[in-house]
Amino acid sequence: MAKALVVVDMQNDFVTGALGTAEAQEMLPRLVEKLEKVVAQKSADILFTQDTHKENYLETQEGKNLPVIHCVKNTAGWEIVPELKKFIPYAKAVIEKKSFGTTRLPTLLKPYEEVEFVGVCTDICVISNALLLKAFYPEQKVSVDAKCCAGVNPKSHAEALNVMKMCQCEIKE
Repeated sequence: MAKALVVVDMQNDFVTGALGTAEAQEMLPRLVEKLEKVVAQKSADILFTQDTHKENYLETQEGKNLPVIHCVKNTAGWEIVPELKKFIPYAKAVIEKKSFGTTRLPTLLKPYEEVEFVGVCTDICVISNALLLKAFYPEQKVSVDAKCCAGVNPKSHAEALNVMKMCQCEIKE
């Protein structure tokens, strides 16, 4: 079975930076362990997404609704967390995205029988990309590893997992 693993927005600003959370920091070792297994077993193609904003972030619709400057391209906060950088050479793609979901994913993920999502934020970017993919390919198996995701807070993380489950994404606990 052809499988892809999409690592969503595991960037400094979402783990230890401007929008970092304790949950993201606690989840990171589990994600490292998962990626080590995937690479060792060659069990999935890895893709990374990278939230990418410009200097004018606060002037954008997102910036007006979330006035916290984050993930500005080529800043330390924009970079993939140090713990995951060693996996970038194994990635099929690193996708810069300017929005919660990226319309590039469906084209890249069309050939896969299963696509699994991990990363942050469960309740914003993970859910946006998982449901976007499900809309494009309703018969494709879409799954989310709940232990390798973190939301803005535990409540919204759980709510997002429930929504994805209701939309026929498999939630791996």
